[in-house]
Amino acid sequence: MRLIVRTAQRYLALAGVAAAALAAASCAPPVDLTKNLQVLDVSTGWLDAGIVNGQNKLVPTITFTLKNLSDQSLKVLQANVLFHRVSDPAVEWGSGFLSVAGSEGLAPGAQTHPLTVKSNLGYTGSDQTRQEMLQNKAFVDATVQVFAKYGSTQWVKMGEFPIERRLIANQS
Repeated sequence: MRLIVRTAQRYLALAGVAAAALAAASCAPPVDLTKNLQVLDVSTGWLDAGIVNGQNKLVPTITFTLKNLSDQSLKVLQANVLFHRVSDPAVEWGSGFLSVAGSEGLAPGAQTHPLTVKSNLGYTGSDQTRQEMLQNKAFVDATVQVFAKYGSTQWVKMGEFPIERRLIANQS
């Protein structure tokens, strides 16, 4: 009987050690996105959003890529983009949410395809061309903030960029 108990105890101890080792291997330390996720190839401007209610419409737009500099796959990677007018930086002036990589994650060293977000808010005008709208003395410039997170981590600010005063033709 003692032999059976000792054998069972050994198996339980080995199972416990194996489970602990497996858990330790699957619980990699969290990745600091501010150091290990890079925003690259940033391009900003004012997208020609067409004619809305009989008026020309321009909206701020950003295109960028993200590169994983860490040694871990970033699973369920997401980006959140917030636009602001420089005259009122505390007030959001449009936003966009992107699911960058699902459960497969963004592999170590990998870079995303170009990601584009356009604000739903912008400027309208009927008595000026789109280029004249950008040159209007009442035109207020804008900025864009890019945030990222992966898995259940908190949102991290990745950067803030000015919206360049250039017209981007609508490709759709």
